[in-house]
Amino acid sequence: MATQLLQVNAVRRLLVLLSPALLAACISAQPYPNSIPLPQPVNPPKVRVPQVGQQWVYNVRNVFNQELVDIVTEKVVFVGPQIRIQRSGLKAGPLPDEIQEPWGYILQDPHWMPAQKFQQALPLWPEQLVPGWSSFYRTRYQVLGYPDSSYYWGLNVTALQWEGVSVPAGEFATLKYQNEAPYFESNDVFRVASYRQEDVWLSPEIGRWTIRRGYGRYILGGMYWREALWEDYLEWELVSWK
Repeated sequence: MATQLLQVNAVRRLLVLLSPALLAACISAQPYPNSIPLPQPVNPPKVRVPQVGQQWVYNVRNVFNQELVDIVTEKVVFVGPQIRIQRSGLKAGPLPDEIQEPWGYILQDPHWMPAQKFQQALPLWPEQLVPGWSSFYRTRYQVLGYPDSSYYWGLNVTALQWEGVSVPAGEFATLKYQNEAPYFESNDVFRVASYRQEDVWLSPEIGRWTIRRGYGRYILGGMYWREALWEDYLEWELVSWK
């Protein structure tokens, strides 16, 4: 039994190592946000501090067909040791809250399904707003509503470059960074391996992203990565903010 478990774990590690290249081949032809490279600021700007009433509205689209999935409003409703951001969709109605503790470190992340509550808060954006900065974090998470079980979560955050982007809300100087979860434990016991990746364009001016684009894939027992199943592949684009 122990030998079989070791073999399964070895196969999982191999699949995870191969997954980025295979996934990139699958999605490289998809539309991608336009941007203009910007020089690195001499002094990296500070991210806007949170205040009750701050609000961001996003168009959420399916990347594959550009279908408008929903229009989501996110609003700061409490600022203290924890920062609580209330969320609702025009179609979906009330959505799980986002909780940061402190600002810039996420404790409850509702952007993936199912929503995750981490045992230790993770950086929501690079801890240093400098291209080339990178760090890897490990923690465990619970699924909201199911506090009796926890699952491994590993996250790599990499700052890529400063870029100018234009969205319906206006033009912004942003730091583009990438989140990658190359192997994490799913609450779905039938998953053999899972992979998630996001590209994010953070605007320090507004204290949030102007574009957030991410996907996830996973395999079940007996599958190869070329057969991997898709989670949602969505792009968030800023419509307005205050």
